[in-house]
Amino acid sequence: MGLISGIMGFFFGNSRNVLVETAQVFRPNAEQSAVRDADAKSESLQQFAAEFVHARQGLFDRMVDALNRLPRPMLALGTIWLFVMAMVDPDGFAAGMTGLALVPEPLWWLMGAIVSFYFGARHQAKEQDFQRVLAAAAVARKPATPGTETTNPALQDWQASHGS
Repeated sequence: MGLISGIMGFFFGNSRNVLVETAQVFRPNAEQSAVRDADAKSESLQQFAAEFVHARQGLFDRMVDALNRLPRPMLALGTIWLFVMAMVDPDGFAAGMTGLALVPEPLWWLMGAIVSFYFGARHQAKEQDFQRVLAAAAVARKPATPGTETTNPALQDWQASHGS
């Protein structure tokens, strides 16, 4: 029994695990590797977020933003106005629709492309603004690092009873 306990003590005693230490020479510890990867991603996201916290908009940027807010309400109100004009002035409305019917089809395609690109670019700009808000929130919140205290009472009791 002394020989077996001596061998087991050699491999697993003194809070060491020779097998694990030897295996880590050939293969990295997966848990520690995941922690390092998570830390690296968190730090890079924090650096990225710190760069884009402040929008720094000047007068020109605010004026262009104000102009960019006009097309959607104008399109909606213009469509409603078409219905009103059809009821108020049917002859004028018919003349306007006749004029629209004379517009060649390639011009309609061009108009559709312009409107599509406008709204696509607007959507992308708003998405980037949203990402900036998320980045600012990520900078303001410090991420939890592994090894911090947990709020799970059962886990705390288990750790206390096992000496961890």
